[in-house]
Amino acid sequence: MATFPKDFLWGAATSAHQVEGNNIHNDWWAWEQKGGGAGPSGHACRHYELYRQDFDLAGSLHHNAHRFSVEWSRVEPRRGDFNAEEINHYEDVVTELSRRGLEPVVTLHHFTNPMWLSAAGGWEEKASVGFFLRYVRRIVETLSPKVRFWVTINEPLVYIYYGYIIGAWPPQRKSLAGAKSAGDNLASAHLQAYRLIHDIYRAKGLPSPKVSIAQNMQAFQPCSPTLRNRFAVYLRQRFINFAFVDRLARHHALDYLGINYYTRNLTEPRSWRPGSLLRDECKSGHHARAKNDMGWDIYPEGIFELAVSLARRYTFPLFILENGICTSDDRLRSDFIRAHLLNLQRAMEKGARVLGYLYWSLLDNYEWDKGFAPRFGLIGVDYRTQERSVRESARVFARVCETGNV
Repeated sequence: MATFPKDFLWGAATSAHQVEGNNIHNDWWAWEQKGGGAGPSGHACRHYELYRQDFDLAGSLHHNAHRFSVEWSRVEPRRGDFNAEEINHYEDVVTELSRRGLEPVVTLHHFTNPMWLSAAGGWEEKASVGFFLRYVRRIVETLSPKVRFWVTINEPLVYIYYGYIIGAWPPQRKSLAGAKSAGDNLASAHLQAYRLIHDIYRAKGLPSPKVSIAQNMQAFQPCSPTLRNRFAVYLRQRFINFAFVDRLARHHALDYLGINYYTRNLTEPRSWRPGSLLRDECKSGHHARAKNDMGWDIYPEGIFELAVSLARRYTFPLFILENGICTSDDRLRSDFIRAHLLNLQRAMEKGARVLGYLYWSLLDNYEWDKGFAPRFGLIGVDYRTQERSVRESARVFARVCETGNV
């Protein structure tokens, strides 16, 4: 049996566009209306209306933390025009979480942008940083009395890769120059937001907040121990897992490191070209593992490997902000959670400092360009009736949240 600390944070995560429904002022909504992705998000899970019910369920499952995101386009649907009613909504979200004993973990940017920001050039333009900071100030000044944990930007490299490298997501640019500009501006946005958030807390006489990003990380492994495969692993770890984090760490702008971990990447580049070294994977079924419904390898050992490696590389603690599986087999979900938690606790025995574990996701939701087919939720959602159903895997996880034992 593995035992976690008494003050460990347990819970699940969501993001606004994936669960709220009717986020009509952001770039994803506009893209969906033009046929982008696997269909429109529409009402999604109607979480914008049903959040109290959903938080009741989370509380009944013994969660003591919950990650959610503020939808920028609701708060500022037109440039410079802040909607007080929407800001009050998110203030109530935080209040309702706190009332149920759930620690709010607030994400400020989770992939979507207001349409006016996209029309002005999006994250490629330096002006985006100033716009973001103005929005951050409004939200943090309102929510700070009840929030300790902030996530400025979710998965910046995933956003850049899908939006600017392969062009599969808005803004569908396929521009290396655009990718570099967006990356530089996202880094600058975090660095300045980090200082701003701390300044606001100091000015209010509040205890110091915990501010980070959510960094998507994979366990990179060579398919076979050839020189090219091992070099590809080195490059991917350096540029995909660590480079953005290193950039922020050099400026002492991370109070913890938020980690989103789902799968491994079995490297097998077909050539020495940079694109091949950074992207090609084994397609031959070597080292076969069970997979989720999107074909991602289930590799719980990876969370151990990453946590130990990160503990050696950085001095700040870690916080698992996303770890989950889309599957129609709920027993597999239970096994997935148990196996990842056992590996996480093993890493903690090796010296990794971990603040908490949030499963992705609390609810079945709109999985971006994959639509509604993937089912990640501890709680199932009937999208026709919006009825919620608590899965057995949620009850398995609830026993862990209640006892701290796996």
